[in-house]
Amino acid sequence: MGLHPNKLFSWLPQLNPQVWILALGRLLSQIGTGFTLFYAPIFFVNQVGLSATAVGIGIGSGQISGILGRILGGSFSDSPQWGRRKTLILSAIISAIASFILGAAQDFITVVIGNLVLGLGVGLYWPSTEAVIADLTEGKQRNEAYAVSRLADNIGLQVGIILAGILIATTAAYRVLFFINGISFIVYGAVIYWGISETYHSQSLKSSDQKRDWKKSWKQALNDRTLVTFLAVNILFTFYISQVHSTIPLYLNNFVKPQLSPAVISGLFTGHIAVSVLLQLPIARLLSRWNHAQGLMLSVSLWGIGFVSVFLMGITGENSLIYSILALGILAIASISYTPAASALVADLAPESLRGTYLAINAQCWAIGYLIGPPLGGWALDQTSQIVYHYWLILALSVILGIFILYSLNQKIKQS
Repeated sequence: MGLHPNKLFSWLPQLNPQVWILALGRLLSQIGTGFTLFYAPIFFVNQVGLSATAVGIGIGSGQISGILGRILGGSFSDSPQWGRRKTLILSAIISAIASFILGAAQDFITVVIGNLVLGLGVGLYWPSTEAVIADLTEGKQRNEAYAVSRLADNIGLQVGIILAGILIATTAAYRVLFFINGISFIVYGAVIYWGISETYHSQSLKSSDQKRDWKKSWKQALNDRTLVTFLAVNILFTFYISQVHSTIPLYLNNFVKPQLSPAVISGLFTGHIAVSVLLQLPIARLLSRWNHAQGLMLSVSLWGIGFVSVFLMGITGENSLIYSILALGILAIASISYTPAASALVADLAPESLRGTYLAINAQCWAIGYLIGPPLGGWALDQTSQIVYHYWLILALSVILGIFILYSLNQKIKQS
């Protein structure tokens, strides 16, 4: 006898149906992102002919417009005129246009323009999508809801990376990857349009909250000392993640000896995402026993261990593949222990009327981390081999600062 469907899915979190619809949309969108995420730096360096530094600057430039996008995304999400749903649809349209621009890029200027447009779209996206989840959940359920959304992201990336690896191995048609990504954003916008209703209900708020000027909203949020303490370490986390997406693919391709083939690199990142998919919910449930700051301490410690492994995979010769597998596995666990806890912490801190603004400020950390990370990583890869390899040890040492800030944050949470 087979399992009853209710028992088969009983291990899944019990969440509002709209959370699952949003997760489905994110999965479809991330399939497209998986086509380009790890291949974009390789394409722009080895196919378009740009230097690693130029590519780092090009990718990082998107965070300039991303800062503006996150400000608008937070303010639009908390606006009765816009709300979460319209902001998400606008984000999908702009992101699709950006993907088509990048697919046609032939020079540095076009790469910068494409990333500036993409940065605006992504900036609008994060505060609004995180606010939707916060609106539909509460308590420990919220942490699992964010974990589900990240799980959908990672499954989508996994599928996208696998399909992209097959496409590149058989056709070497890198440009097609960007057009597929653009189509995935259009599909995501359609899912939001047809499947998600507006979750921002201004009538439930006080009239003073509805009329609050957006500048006052941001000022109030930035006066929250607990939030500001978290922002300091959150920039460090997002900087780390940017290294996985922009610097490590080039490092694997150009500096690990013996040289790894594109198929092997694709397999490594497929394994990286697979670990994220398999362990996302178990890690989220494990960390629910602790407060968010304590969970983030574990995450930052894992980042340090992961970066030491990245250093070793570049200097160990014949054992480089073993250390590559180890490094990307550890970094996957570090990432999935960070993302749900960070979003849930900020959502818990935010007053209902300022959720979009608080989550926009949280998302700004991603803009800053990615503004610094790709250019710095690209610069490091253009230096001597000694600098290239020891760059990862410097990143590993930086986690000491993260642990110190998180300890301070934990004390503030206990006091409040």
